[in-house]
Amino acid sequence: MDNEVGTEIAVSTANAIYIRGKDLVQDLMGKIDFTSMIFFHLRGRFPTDGERSVLDASLVAVMEHGLTPSSITARLIYSSSPDAMQAAVAAGLLGAGSNFLGVMEGFARILQDGAAAIRAGETTAEKFARTTIEGYLEAGKSVPGFGHHIHRPDDPRTPKLLEIASKAGVSGVHADLLTVFSETMDELKGRHVTVNATGAVAAVLSDIGFSWRIVRGFSLIGRSAGLVGHIAEEQERPLGRVLWAIAEENVPYLGEVPGDD
Repeated sequence: MDNEVGTEIAVSTANAIYIRGKDLVQDLMGKIDFTSMIFFHLRGRFPTDGERSVLDASLVAVMEHGLTPSSITARLIYSSSPDAMQAAVAAGLLGAGSNFLGVMEGFARILQDGAAAIRAGETTAEKFARTTIEGYLEAGKSVPGFGHHIHRPDDPRTPKLLEIASKAGVSGVHADLLTVFSETMDELKGRHVTVNATGAVAAVLSDIGFSWRIVRGFSLIGRSAGLVGHIAEEQERPLGRVLWAIAEENVPYLGEVPGDD
């Protein structure tokens, strides 16, 4: 795409809506699934069966994980403003940051930078993984894509995602590099460290050609559906007030109260 001002995504006429050159009603509705539509919308072509399988599995993998910061936030905001469901979903999506969900962006960038350097003959997978991990550890930082507070020793989603990619014939250099990273991490730490789902998603989406710059967007797409589910349950079985009460009961006030002896 050149730098000409404009969009290639969609246009509407009096009788039709065109998305990347396809008639929404005649060519897309009832003919392709939502995952394929997402791929088509982003890439301008329909996915292969393997690409669709990997993207679909990735979206399913990040859709739901219980009462996490994003879903708790969405429930609290909905209990405060039930007339604005969109505000609750938006609030929950703001939690897709550098500690949760959004981590896949950082690790995808690492993997893609590493793959490019390896192709250029500038390094090897082993050297790149060791140098990168040591840099994070020396700085006292967590390595993106590794660790989980619940899933130990392994995140069950990770091997499944890698298996799906392999069976679909779209596993490539980024998944291979993830394996090297895992082996190197275990060696440097002297113990096995969980490769979490965001690490696996970063690898498989990189292997089907998505830039690290857009990878976080898939966590937003998947988690949006999960948050709507939490709000649906909040409508029938409210937890927002309960969560608020738990905070009031368990978080002590440490400041001074004027006039209190």
